[in-house]
Amino acid sequence: MTTQTRKNEPAAPAQDENSIMTERRAKLAALRQEGVAYPNDFRPEHKAASLHEQYDGQDNDTLEPAAIQVCVAGRMMLKRVMGKASFATLMDASGPRADGRIQLFISNDTIGKEAHDIFKRYDIGDILGAKGTLFKTKTGELTIRVTALRLITKSVRPLPDKFHGLSDQEIRYRQRYVDLIMNEETRRTFRARTAAIASIRRFMGENGFMEVETPMLHAIPGGAAAKPFITYHNALDMQMFMRIAPELYLKRLLVGGFDRVFELNRNFRNEGVSPRHNPEFTMMEFYAAYVDYRWLMDFTETVIRQAVIDTYGTPVITYQGRELDFSKPFHRLTILEAIAKYAPHYTKEQLNDTGFMKAELKKFGVELLPTAGIGAMQLALFEETAEAKLWEPTYIIDYPVEVSPLARASDTRPDITERFELFMVGREIANGFSELNDPEDQSARFMKQVEAKDAGDEEAMYYDSDYIRALEYGMPPAGGCGIGIDRLVMLLTDSPNIRDVILFPHMRREE
Repeated sequence: MTTQTRKNEPAAPAQDENSIMTERRAKLAALRQEGVAYPNDFRPEHKAASLHEQYDGQDNDTLEPAAIQVCVAGRMMLKRVMGKASFATLMDASGPRADGRIQLFISNDTIGKEAHDIFKRYDIGDILGAKGTLFKTKTGELTIRVTALRLITKSVRPLPDKFHGLSDQEIRYRQRYVDLIMNEETRRTFRARTAAIASIRRFMGENGFMEVETPMLHAIPGGAAAKPFITYHNALDMQMFMRIAPELYLKRLLVGGFDRVFELNRNFRNEGVSPRHNPEFTMMEFYAAYVDYRWLMDFTETVIRQAVIDTYGTPVITYQGRELDFSKPFHRLTILEAIAKYAPHYTKEQLNDTGFMKAELKKFGVELLPTAGIGAMQLALFEETAEAKLWEPTYIIDYPVEVSPLARASDTRPDITERFELFMVGREIANGFSELNDPEDQSARFMKQVEAKDAGDEEAMYYDSDYIRALEYGMPPAGGCGIGIDRLVMLLTDSPNIRDVILFPHMRREE
C-alpha cells in the first residue's frame, strides 16, 4: 500500500475551516497546559534576504565546513514530512528577494526524534524560531540544517490554499493581513509606497522645506472644495470637522516667517468611494514664499520624477500596459486648449455661449448650480470630454476665479487664476497655484463661497475670519501645491484601484 491515492480511488475530502480550527484549538490548549503558549523570549539574529545575499554565491563545499550558525524566525509557508527528515519554508519580513523565504531541514539526526515528531504536528501558518547551520541541497537551495526549533505563535485559523492563494478582491482589502501573507505582489506594492514617500521627504528636505504637522480637527473646514466629516468635541462643547486639507494652516506658517513648509499626512472628505477615491487619503502639501505657479510646476515635476527614479531606478515605467516616460518635460494646456485638442467639434463661440454650454452639459448629465458662470461650465465640459484622455503628464492651467477661491488672479486676465492641475493616465495627481495673499480679495472670495453654500453647494468653503486676520498681518507672495500620494503610488505600482495602495481602505460594513 503506497501513500499515493490508488487510481480511481476518491481523494479524502478537504476539511472545512471550522474543523481545521477545532483541531488547531486543541493543539493550542495542549500548549497552554504545558505552559508554552505564545512565548516572547526568542530573538532572531538573521533575516532570510540577507542570508541569501551573503551566501547564495557559495557552494556546499565552502558552506558545510564553515558551520555557519544562524538564527531565524518567520511564518511556516510550506511543509514536507518524509519520515526521518522534513523540509519547511519560513517567510520573514526581510524581502524583497524571494519575499524573505528560507528553507529549513529538520531531521532526527540533528534535532532528535522527539523534537522532530513535535514539529510534525505544527501547521502551515505557525510562526517558528529556528537555529542551525547553513548548507545547500542537491538542487542548490540555501537551507538551514536545524539544530533547535521552537513554536512561537500558534496559527489557529488556516491560511488560504497555497495553490489558489487569496484572489477575492474584497477579502484582500478587508483582510489585508492575509493578503500580505499570501501575495508577494501586495508586499512589493507597499514597499514601493514606502520608498516613494521616503524619496519625497528626502527631496523636500534637501530643497529647504521644513516638515510640519498641523491640526486634523478643524473648527472651520477649509483649504479645498469638499464635504467634511463632522464630529463633536465634548470638553470644548463645540462641533468640529476632520480636515479636508491643511492648506490654510500651512499658509499661516508663511505669515509666521517659515518660508518653505510641507506636510505629508491624511485628509478626510465625506465623499463617495471609487477606484480613485477613498474618504481617508494621503496628501503632500507644500508652500514656498517668493515663488509663483510656474516655479511650482517645474518643482512638482522634479519631485515626481525623482520619486519615480528612486523607487524603480528609471524614469520610464509601464502603467496598465502603456509606457509613461517621466524624463520628458510635462505638457501644458489651458482648459480650452485641452477641449479643443480632445473634443475639436466645439467652436470657440459655443464654448463661450452660456445657453449652449448649459444644454451641452445637460447631455452629459451635469447639473450645475444656478450661480455657475461660464468658467465653471468650461471646466465641467473639460472634465467630461478631455480629462480621461490626458495619459501623459499634463498640466492644465488658467483655471477660472470662480472655481479657485484661494488662488491668485492673473495680473493680465482678472477672470482666471495662476493655477494648475496635473493629470496623468486620465486622473488628477496634483493641484497648485500662486497663493492669494490680498486679505480683502480673499475676504470677498470667501463671501462668494458662503453665497454658494447658502444656494446649496455642500462643497463650498466657509468664511474663515482667523485666516483673514492672519493675512492682514501680511503673507509674502507664495506658491503652494498638493500632490495625491495614493494616486501617485497607483502609477508607480501599476495598480488600477486606489484600494490596492492603501493598507486598510474603507469599505461597507461587513455583514
